[in-house]
Amino acid sequence: MTNTLLNPVKISKVEVLKQKSNFLRGPIDSELTDGNPFFSQDGLQILKFHGSYQQKDRDFEKAKEKGEEGQYSMMLRTRSPGGVIPWQLYSALDKLCDKYGNHTLRATTRQGFQIHGILKDNLKTVIADITRNMGSTVGACGDINRNVMAPGAPFKNKPEYIYARDFAVKIADFLAPQAGAYYDIWLDGEVAVTATESPEVTEARNRQGLGKAKTNIHDVEPIYGTQYLPRKFKIAIAVAGDNSVDLYTNDLSLVVITNAQDQLEGFNVYVGGGLGRAHNNDATIVRMADSIGFVPVGEIYDLIKAIVAVQRDYGDRHNRRHSRFKHILHEWGVDKFKQVLLDYYPTELAVPRELPDFKYQDYLGWHEQGDGKYFLGISIENGRVIDREGLQLKTALREISETFHHDFVLTPNHNLLVTEIAADEKEAIQKILDRCGVLAPDQIDSLVRYSMACPAFPTCGLAIAESERALPDVLARIRKLLVHVGLENETFVTRMTGCPNGCARPYMAELAFVGSAADEYQVWLGGSFNSTRLAQPYVQRLHIDNLEQGLEPLFVYFKRDRLAGETFGDFCDRLGNEALRQFADSYIPDVAESKGKRKDVRHRVTLSAKSYDLLKQAVDEKGASMKDLVEAALIKYLE
Repeated sequence: MTNTLLNPVKISKVEVLKQKSNFLRGPIDSELTDGNPFFSQDGLQILKFHGSYQQKDRDFEKAKEKGEEGQYSMMLRTRSPGGVIPWQLYSALDKLCDKYGNHTLRATTRQGFQIHGILKDNLKTVIADITRNMGSTVGACGDINRNVMAPGAPFKNKPEYIYARDFAVKIADFLAPQAGAYYDIWLDGEVAVTATESPEVTEARNRQGLGKAKTNIHDVEPIYGTQYLPRKFKIAIAVAGDNSVDLYTNDLSLVVITNAQDQLEGFNVYVGGGLGRAHNNDATIVRMADSIGFVPVGEIYDLIKAIVAVQRDYGDRHNRRHSRFKHILHEWGVDKFKQVLLDYYPTELAVPRELPDFKYQDYLGWHEQGDGKYFLGISIENGRVIDREGLQLKTALREISETFHHDFVLTPNHNLLVTEIAADEKEAIQKILDRCGVLAPDQIDSLVRYSMACPAFPTCGLAIAESERALPDVLARIRKLLVHVGLENETFVTRMTGCPNGCARPYMAELAFVGSAADEYQVWLGGSFNSTRLAQPYVQRLHIDNLEQGLEPLFVYFKRDRLAGETFGDFCDRLGNEALRQFADSYIPDVAESKGKRKDVRHRVTLSAKSYDLLKQAVDEKGASMKDLVEAALIKYLE
């Protein structure tokens, strides 16, 4: 079978590299032993498929000014369908990050772990050790299907959760690369088998689709061919009512549908979500996935293969900023997409099943699994597993893993669940957490609990501004501001990224900060607490020093005009950015004398639209600041 694609236009250099790589082997197979501390630019493109990115510590970039060369290192990411981390794998990762990395682990927003700081000479050793301890990194990055997400909660008495976990593994296997380069390069051809692939997966991958367009195009890589996909492809499996996976942000999302007897009937299908974008480039978009129908469980592999084949054959292979699957849906629309899909999957999809409203679930704290055992949700602030003053989270997780041998599960909100805990183990585990300073859910500020940040500086080469290191202080300042305006018990979903690529899914948050320059952020407002609505850009550049000045008017307006029970995100969405900007523009904190302890106390004053327009006109005519004009007018009037 020969490789044929339906989109024979001019292709990018990356596409040529993939085609010539001998199924993802070259040039990294030769560059591993070339004596250089880095991979070439060509090698980096292929290295991604094996779960690694080359990085530099950007805190030391000034070394270049002294004629020095910054040290290269590798970031390695695990492929962990549904977030499952066997205890043997966690133990290995904990040791590897100390021996070869930067002594921390980073939980990702797609339920994997990252190790940062690995030198090139040690990369093969680390990957081999991970693979031999029930882990893998293949498919964690690159232009193929990425880690398949599923709700982390390990319920045993809720079949829908069991189905979701089961199919996360099966679909990950179904869309895994087949050529064997991963084992050839990193394990010298040894195939480390941690679990046998389900026969139904193997059979489904190898059979040709029933449509007039081919789903299988190559003998070695049946689905991907020699060029793999135009860009990464993300899949999530959700449970009705539980949107912990942010289902609307994925290229393909499936919602488990069961019957009255708790048997799996099939899946509601959503396509075309994606959040990666670029500043000042209207060709890049953020987009929520569309519902396209229901598929019976017996046809799920055929449908998935058909959807992936549409992206493979019609995705843009020339402009990588335009190559994600979401652009096909954005430009074609759902109706045309479904018509093209019939060429690969010649069956009309059924009407999607009715679903309850989705809720946000983080599963922190103690929960019953439903089989007499318990699971425990532990918050990992910004996903960083670390030992520092006042918190020895890394020590606590190591002790729990090595003492009790319980598997962990990472959640899509970069938290961690300890599973299979017997009743007589609860006290001992809780004592470890208490001794190590790990907070219980009710001890965590809710702003922190529901926040996420990407790593950004110092490791990410795409970062424009700080994120993980900046968010704790930002949240503390926001809490202080909320107290100041009388909203001390308020909470909302806050997310921060160091660039517009959207790794922490900021565009679904109620309040988001997206790095636009050093210490400056684009502000997005109006997403929902349960991640079912896109936020909208409110301010293009807010300097971090002006955080309170930028947010105080919004919080004051929210307190004054919110509906009963209305969340901050719902309020911002209801009023819209234009009304929010108008209020903020007319909001002038005044200074007046107080009978209390302080002489200069700020009082919040708002103006009518007419007064504000007159004030702006006077500012333009007189060339004075708005504050000076208001103060002069007030003094003149009061005297």
